[in-house]
Amino acid sequence: MTEKFNILAKYIKDMSSETPNVETFLFVRENISKYQLNIDINSKALKNKLVEINTTMKFEDKEANEKKSYYEIIFATIIKVSDDVNDKKDLEKIILCDVQNIIYPDLEKAFLNLIHNSGHPGIKLEKKIDFNKLYSERFN
Repeated sequence: MTEKFNILAKYIKDMSSETPNVETFLFVRENISKYQLNIDINSKALKNKLVEINTTMKFEDKEANEKKSYYEIIFATIIKVSDDVNDKKDLEKIILCDVQNIIYPDLEKAFLNLIHNSGHPGIKLEKKIDFNKLYSERFN
C-alpha cells in the first residue's frame, strides 16, 4: 500500500470494437492514421473509503464520414483510500494521477490488443500519457 491508497482490484469493465462491414474495415485501414485517442476518467465513492475509478479510452475518427470504426475500453479500478486522506485535492490527485500512472501499462496493453485483434496490428500509441502534466494543466 502506498501511504495514501491501496488498489484492491482492477479489471476490464467494458470493451467494444465496432466495424459494421468489410467496406468500412478497408476504408478504416487506409485512414486509421486520422483516428484520435481520447481518455476520460470518472470516479464514484463507495462505502468505507472505497472508490471506483473508471478510465475510458476511445480511439475514433472525429471527421464526419459514413465509414468509421469505433474502439473503446472502460478499465475499472477499486481503491481503498487511507483514513488520513481528507483533502479533496489529495483525493483528486490520487484518482487522476497516482492510480492512472499505476494502471496505465495494463490499460494500454489491453486497448492495443483490442485494436490489433480488430484487424489493425500495426497501430501503436506513440505518446505515453503524462497524467501528472494533464492534472497540473487542468488546475493552473
